[in-house]
Amino acid sequence: MSIVQNKKAFHDYFIEDRYEAGLVLEGWEVKAIRAGRAQLKEAYVVVKGAELFLIGAHISPLASTSTHVHADSVRTRKLLLHASEIAKLVGKVERAGYTLVPLDLHYMHGRIKLSVGLAKGKKQHDKRQVAREKEWQREQQRILKHKV
Repeated sequence: MSIVQNKKAFHDYFIEDRYEAGLVLEGWEVKAIRAGRAQLKEAYVVVKGAELFLIGAHISPLASTSTHVHADSVRTRKLLLHASEIAKLVGKVERAGYTLVPLDLHYMHGRIKLSVGLAKGKKQHDKRQVAREKEWQREQQRILKHKV
């Protein structure tokens, strides 16, 4: 079940592969995410050493749960993946020119997980081509609907 999606990622990148990562979260962050107060629009994933970090994800604290904690809503959060997956991702990002993009936050067996996409950036003409194809698909659906 998806909590929040990063629609901008699909607009700006070709997603080639997906990975599911755990997140190191604090208690107030979990409660805020469950309340739907998370945003991935400006977020990105960075490789530091042999670790992955989520930067720029905004989680707005709930007033009732973080009275004693000074919450940093855009703090850097560590991602949890198997070492072999991290090594594979690091190799592709450093050598092949890929980017790691957060795609969505979702629940998996009661835990909050992050889908990370291995992506290549789209050029402006690629974005226009995708828009044309979507418009053509809509037009085909309209034509089929009127014929029936």
